[in-house]
Amino acid sequence: MVRKKSLPRICIALGLPNVATLLDHARREADAGETFLEFRLDYLDSPEAGAAAISAFLKERPDCTVLATCRRHQNHGKFNGGMDEQLRVLDLAVQYGAHAIDVEIETAEPMEEKLGAFRGRTQLIISYHNFETTPPIDKIVKRLTRIPADAYKLVTTARKPSDTGRILAASRLSPRVPLIVLAMGEMGFPSRVLSPAFGGIFTYAAPISAEGTAAGQVSAKQLRTLYRVEKFTRQAKVYGVIADPVRHSISPAVHNRAFQSKRIDAVYLPFLLPPTQLRDFFEFANATPITGFSVTIPHKQKVLRYLDVVDPLARRIGAVNTVWKRAGKWRGTNTDSAGVLGPMGKHLRVNRSSVLIVGNGGAARGAACALADAGAKISVVGRNPDRVRLLARSCGGEGISKQQAECRHFDAMVHATPIGMFPRSEDCFFDGAIPADLVFDMVYNPLETQLIQRAREQGKQVIRGLEMFVEQAVRQFEIWTGETAPRAVMEKAALEALTQKASENHMEQKI
Repeated sequence: MVRKKSLPRICIALGLPNVATLLDHARREADAGETFLEFRLDYLDSPEAGAAAISAFLKERPDCTVLATCRRHQNHGKFNGGMDEQLRVLDLAVQYGAHAIDVEIETAEPMEEKLGAFRGRTQLIISYHNFETTPPIDKIVKRLTRIPADAYKLVTTARKPSDTGRILAASRLSPRVPLIVLAMGEMGFPSRVLSPAFGGIFTYAAPISAEGTAAGQVSAKQLRTLYRVEKFTRQAKVYGVIADPVRHSISPAVHNRAFQSKRIDAVYLPFLLPPTQLRDFFEFANATPITGFSVTIPHKQKVLRYLDVVDPLARRIGAVNTVWKRAGKWRGTNTDSAGVLGPMGKHLRVNRSSVLIVGNGGAARGAACALADAGAKISVVGRNPDRVRLLARSCGGEGISKQQAECRHFDAMVHATPIGMFPRSEDCFFDGAIPADLVFDMVYNPLETQLIQRAREQGKQVIRGLEMFVEQAVRQFEIWTGETAPRAVMEKAALEALTQKASENHMEQKI
């Protein structure tokens, strides 16, 4: 009988086309310190050769743990053989030293008697995958656990936030059942970070220099260094940002670095949230340890209807960018105003300035109200004349057309629209001369927007969106934690994240 190894917390999924490439990537992962690798034998041109390669790899790296999988194409794998052939390949993998094997439920049910041959020789994982949705969890767990195994893998697809919540709850609902639980897709990404803390045995990650085997996988380095998946505890507070899109956000890099700096047991996640699913997100948040979150496009205004308490400034602005739970109530405020006044106050006397606000959404409203309250003379311009007039009226300013703005001159301009944001970085609201001495662009990705570049060329003073981002993030951190924010740490993390995003964006455009 083979002595079973305990399984590490992160498994690197290796789905490569041939044995040489598989072993090359497996060695790279081992060199990077990873010790738990899934060999997807069904991806190989010769699954049997892949099974034999396990022995060679483990002789080189005896400290590693190998999970062997040979999923049939009928179950979204790449193996074209029958169930008997599939189990024969997995048996070879066990003979060559695989510490665990993954058998999908569609094979396990009709071949249950033959699975007995694996018991005592390796760890048997029975898996369920749903690539379309997240059905009732209790029925799936009952179906899986009818077959004796060492662990059960439950993987679904998240179509709404509560799907992620239900898949995470599976481990707590069945604490005596050893489960691996994940929700696929970008919306289900939080499950990949949170599942170990929720009782899941381990989570999956993509390899360093190859694509993952499922939607939503990220590298183990990201899971460890950015999200600290092995560091935060079951009692950790969960924060995040709700947005659509959300992949561009640098908030996770900034807030997670701040938590790490202050040794706070917390994690900050990106939550992809389509405009129609705000109510569902609050159901999800109420069922999980989510304690607070940032709010950005397109939710800053609509989120108000789901909050129990909104501070007067945010109520007047009509937009919230910071939410937290205290005494069982969801509370909201707007830290964008501080993010505007702080940087602008370094360059001019706001109470004696004329300021042009470009935009009429939540960010524009925050800037307009904050500057008007500080004594600035406000003008508003945007693409929707009706909304421009409403915003101007609400802050005691004037609504003007783009043509009027171009013919006038202002002490400062605050650009508060997504124009120029990646991936449409070449766009700019003004085609020619910018009618202000100080140009403040709220867009921070890219770091140097087209507007900022043109302003520099025209001899203007500039404030990049990064300055506002850090200022409002500092306020958010202090609201959530009650501690002084590590501003320098957050600034450095934001700059590093934006530099990394710029590199990724450049690569995407080249491809």
